[in-house]
Order: sequence, then C-alpha cells, then structure tokens
Amino acid sequence: MAERLLEVDDLSVHFATEDGLVRAVDGVSFELERGQVLGIVGESGSGKSVTAMTLMGLTRGVNAKFGGSVKYLGTDLLGISDAAMQNYRGNEIGMIFQDPMTSLNPVYRIGEQIVEAIQAHEHVDRRNARKRSVELLKQVGIPNPETRVDDFPHQFSGGMRQRAMIAMALSCNPAILIADEPTTALDVTIQAQIIELIGRLKNDFNSAVIMITHDLGVVADIADEILVMYAGRVVERAATRDLFYDPQMPYTWGLLGSIPRLDRPRPERLYSIKGTPPSLINAAPGCRFRPRCPHAFEKCVQEPRLEQHVETPGHLDRCWLDVEYKRAHRDSMIHGDASEAA
Repeated sequence: MAERLLEVDDLSVHFATEDGLVRAVDGVSFELERGQVLGIVGESGSGKSVTAMTLMGLTRGVNAKFGGSVKYLGTDLLGISDAAMQNYRGNEIGMIFQDPMTSLNPVYRIGEQIVEAIQAHEHVDRRNARKRSVELLKQVGIPNPETRVDDFPHQFSGGMRQRAMIAMALSCNPAILIADEPTTALDVTIQAQIIELIGRLKNDFNSAVIMITHDLGVVADIADEILVMYAGRVVERAATRDLFYDPQMPYTWGLLGSIPRLDRPRPERLYSIKGTPPSLINAAPGCRFRPRCPHAFEKCVQEPRLEQHVETPGHLDRCWLDVEYKRAHRDSMIHGDASEAA
C-alpha cells in the first residue's frame, strides 16, 4: 500500500463580500498517495486554485470561512496556526504558481529567490544554498545554470521562468507538489516539456503531484486520477482512463469536446459549452450545471449527490441522467456535433 499523504474531507471555503457569501469551494473531498498524480480540471471560477491555495494556507483572512478538514499525514492543516503552517508550506507541500512572471520578484536574481526559499526552511549557509540552487536549475533543464543563476526573471523566457518556479517549489524536496496551470501561455512544445519534467521529477523525488488545469489534454498522459470541478464542487471523479473512455457528466463531455482529436474525423467546429459560469453567491437550485446543460430535465431542479452510477469502482459523478441515456447521447457533445446537442 502506498503511503497516504493527504486526506481532504468535505472542504468548503467561503468568502464574505459586500454582495454576499461567495461559496468558492463547496464540499470537495479527495485523497492523495505518495507517487500519485491527481488532476483537477475545470474552467475559470470552478474552485481549482482556491482549493490548492487553501491546502497551502494561502486563503486565510478575516473574511474567509472554512469547513471540513485537510489532513496531511494525520495533521489537520485547517486547525493549525499561521506560524505552524510555515513548517508545512514549501517544506512539505510545494506549489508552482500560475504565472511565473508575477510570482517571481523582478528585482531579485533567480538564484537569490531559490536561496531564500531554501534558507527559510533549512539551516544551511548561503554558499551551500546557492550550490543547491545551481543543481536544481540543472535538474529542471536550465542551460548553463552556473551563470543563469545570477540572471533576473526578465532575462528568462516563459518556459525557463516556469522551470525556475519548479526548481523553487522543489528546493526543499516537498512530499506534495501542486502545479497550478503550469503550462498556461506556453506553446505546445514547451507544454509537453514541462509536463514531462514534472513527471520525471515526481519519480526522482518520490513525491505526489496535484496538477491543476482547464485542459483535460494536459493531464491525459500524466494523471492517475482526475477530479472535474464546476461551481466549487466536484462533478465527476474517476481514474484517468475511465474518465476519458466512459465520461458520465455532461460538463465533462463539453470539456472533452473542446479538445481537438487526431484519431477521429475532423469536425466542422469543436463543441463549446454555452452560457457562462454560474454565480457563486446566488447559485441556482439543484444541479449547478443545469442552466447550461442541453440534457437537463425536470429532476435536475433537485441537488444530485456525487455517487457511483456505473459498475467501475471509484467512478463517481453528480448527475440525474441514467447511464444508458448518457452513453447514447454524449457523443453529440464529445465529438463536436453541436446541432444534435442543442
């Protein structure tokens, strides 16, 4: 049995605002074992990044309210102080933030920022911390790391800045690495290199990875399990192969339909999900995807539970449609026949 590092149980994150209570994350549960890659997928505003930042203790504030639990090796991270959280943030759980250009300090050299991360958690002198920074930059594929360690962020390309962020996240050898949209704004060649790099470093450091993205294609080859989030909730959860070959949630169909396929005839247009994400303050009753779902019916005004409806163990979805109907109608969304889906 692999070591279970993280247990998230019924996590909720709400923010009080002048307009009302924003339910950014509403009842999310999952587990993470050492060596596992978990993909969290959904469009902007679905709660992916808030979930990740809560694991790091970065959403704490006077207007934030939390529920459920986040247990790292048995310790509930939601219940410990900010000072105690410093021992876990970066040291046990590292994070690659979404935009490396805004995450890196533009007036400090790359090496200085990695050295600062190392010295914040370990009792090493500056000379040895700098030596390790050079080794980390070499590990993530930065050419001439002995000289590039003294460069500023603007002297790095987008892909190299992302690699520097990965080096910083790995500087203290964390057990869990969270990658929040690590391939955003990178061309497809660099995307493939970054994904391959994260997979290789996961094996080298014997760590677990949470990969956050809006693109199912990004996690197709690297993730062991995928959570699909919508409006702050998990709407489908399955092993990667099961999710791609037998998706059960219409929202997942829409995400799959937006990915170009090379193994099928080229459609005239890729499928697009109509409408916009719902308000997290005044969510519609029942299924939250109902206002945008072309397959909604009368029962959808009731709130569905995340349950197993197919024979595959561990494949959960939040939908009232029966399995036979889903398998008969989902191709219209996945394969791009928007007219049939409408």
